[in-house]
Amino acid sequence: MVRRVALASTAGAALSLGIFIGPAHAQQAAGQTSATLPAVTIDAAKPRTHKRKRSASSSSNTRRAARRSGRPQTQQPPAPVANTATFDARTGTVGYYSNSTSVATKTNTPLLNIAQSVNVVPKQMLEDQATRSITDITRYIPGVSVHQGEGNRDELVIRGVDSSANFFVNGFRDDVQYFRDLYNTQSLEVIKGPSALTFGRGAGGGLVNRTLKEADGQRIYEATAQTGSWGDRRFTIDAGQAVNDKVAVRLNAFYEGSDTFRDFGRLERYGINPTLTWKPTDDTKVKLSYEYYHDKELADRGNPSLAQAGTSRFNPTVPFVPSNDFSKFFGSPIYNNTYADVQTTMAVIDHDFGNGLTVKNSTMYADFNRGYTNVYPGSAATVTGPGTGTMNLSAYQNTTNRENLFNQTDFTYKTFTGPIFHTVAFGTEFGRQTGLGLRNTGFFNGATTVAVNPFNPTYFGPVTFNHLINNPPVNGSTGDSNSVYRLNISSAYAQDQIDVTRWLQLIAGARFDRFDMTATDRNVPGGVTRNRVDDKVSPRAGVIFKPVDNVSLYGAYSISYLPASGDQFSALSDGTLILDPQKFENTEIGAKWNINPKLLWTAALYNLNRTNQPFPVGNGFFVPNGATHTRGFETALNGYVTADWQSILGYAYTDARVARDLSTVFVTGNRVQLVPYNQFSWWNKYQIDPRWAAALGVIYFGNSYASNDDTVRLPGFVRFDAALYWKIDKTWSAQFNVENIFDKGYWASADGNNNLSPGQGRTFRVLARAKF
Repeated sequence: MVRRVALASTAGAALSLGIFIGPAHAQQAAGQTSATLPAVTIDAAKPRTHKRKRSASSSSNTRRAARRSGRPQTQQPPAPVANTATFDARTGTVGYYSNSTSVATKTNTPLLNIAQSVNVVPKQMLEDQATRSITDITRYIPGVSVHQGEGNRDELVIRGVDSSANFFVNGFRDDVQYFRDLYNTQSLEVIKGPSALTFGRGAGGGLVNRTLKEADGQRIYEATAQTGSWGDRRFTIDAGQAVNDKVAVRLNAFYEGSDTFRDFGRLERYGINPTLTWKPTDDTKVKLSYEYYHDKELADRGNPSLAQAGTSRFNPTVPFVPSNDFSKFFGSPIYNNTYADVQTTMAVIDHDFGNGLTVKNSTMYADFNRGYTNVYPGSAATVTGPGTGTMNLSAYQNTTNRENLFNQTDFTYKTFTGPIFHTVAFGTEFGRQTGLGLRNTGFFNGATTVAVNPFNPTYFGPVTFNHLINNPPVNGSTGDSNSVYRLNISSAYAQDQIDVTRWLQLIAGARFDRFDMTATDRNVPGGVTRNRVDDKVSPRAGVIFKPVDNVSLYGAYSISYLPASGDQFSALSDGTLILDPQKFENTEIGAKWNINPKLLWTAALYNLNRTNQPFPVGNGFFVPNGATHTRGFETALNGYVTADWQSILGYAYTDARVARDLSTVFVTGNRVQLVPYNQFSWWNKYQIDPRWAAALGVIYFGNSYASNDDTVRLPGFVRFDAALYWKIDKTWSAQFNVENIFDKGYWASADGNNNLSPGQGRTFRVLARAKF
């Protein structure tokens, strides 16, 4: 039978969630099993311990307005059914199903009522895949592809827009280039299209936000131990509980050490994240968080392409694999490395003023000690005979230390104007980012390249790193950067989500950003300081039509801007100083359907124009004539197909092309790098009985090009993954994951035509989990 639980929405309306109760077995979101699929329950707000004075006329007016708008009165939900699963109200998830998010609109909003494509990866999916990185999990998100990131950072291409900076944590900008871990992640939200109203500059194709675990008062004591291929060893701890009725604490920590499938590959990561929540009154909540995170690993820029005579865009060169061995390392195990030491402190104060007005003030300070060194393929490989040939290696060293300080104040006001209900969000953001951008070129016995045999490409000789500022530069190399910078950000936004009727909703808003960038070029004796200020207004508008409560049809329009200093904004030159920001303009229509109460289907058609891209004209100067154009279709199906079967399915068709020349070789009509026409993924988990579950996943990625010049084509591939889950008893459980079951050789990503990353071969992971 079906049992319904009334869920009070943030707008004061009620959203019905149908809950299956039956004889079938299903896994709970917390990883436990039961003889029935657990009900989703959300308790009504607890009564306040002190009363507010409120006039009878005010209360009756509110009730009359609710009746005029046709909204049902909020009711106390029925008592929860025994052995129910935990529904995370903050992230709106249970199992693989996501009901709502607070990220996309600054207010806690059902996904059905968001006029934008949003993919949420819940904690259960992260645990079931035993994945450790953002780039691993996003292969199951439609419209997202992985950029190599020079082998030293997370970098994604979303809807044809490449970025290493559009990463956020709890809504704060997390834009330094490094590898993140998911040990303390509650859910991962991928928001598609320009989102400047919520997040500010950039984010033209989309962004990724990590919502972290926090001290929520729930008792949790959980530890995991994992081992697997290439000597992997990983340990995690998640412990938390309420100290009393006002204070809760939680601690997440982990350690991981491993080799990799590439020769000399290695990594070491660890982190600790204590959090505290304090409720001095029923109206006020204070949340504190500190994290220390360390990552150090081998930087690997992959393989070169194979040089062939007489090639063209339509007869492309191919990646080079020496003797069909994907493990060969084209670099130096002595020098290649990437490291990040990150300290982050967050403080959040939530307060409810009553009468529909709430405020959240959030502050984050982050210190990034960051750098990397790369010896890498600097040319294509030429084969001269069996096991012989020639190619060049190049080298460089970067230091990119940064400090971020942000403060956000977000007000939410819920009110009626006649029969129309408004959720008004408005607020400010102020930030300062300061840092260093220092690059040194690598020299091999005085030369900027060294020749090696591509069949034996690992280099063990000496490399020295010096700043290259001579004029003209050695061997045509560009001068190295040496810049200190300061970026001041001042922003204000306002947005109104309007419930006109039960079947028509509108959203409209705008954000003003002041981007004040100052950089000192220390290559010039005495230093040259340059400054540029950009003031931009980014609008967003949308309309949602709901013919029935569980179906929404929407249209949306939004704009974002990216200053000419680029994603990492570490320097200004005479050439970039005179350029206007790049502009991202997106038009989107879509549909969302709760097929059953815990299964959501979404689809979107969009048109994204990127303009004002710099076109080089020589001597370090540019004109803003470049443009790209992306048209696409995306669809996803997430949640419980049946009581026993959970699924995350996605498909994307993406046509991303150069619309106006970006350079003499990146010309109109070329496909944008690393963007396939077709992309498909499907992860399925089936609960066999209360103790056993199994999962099977497939990823299809069509062919793409390593660069916008459409010269080196990366062939498409199909990869299969699987997992087996065993609940031993109330304390212990275990899982076995296999990535790339059939040991398929494929090209996973690239960073230009001569840095091509092979995909990881068959990989095993075994994990034991204890819950106390």
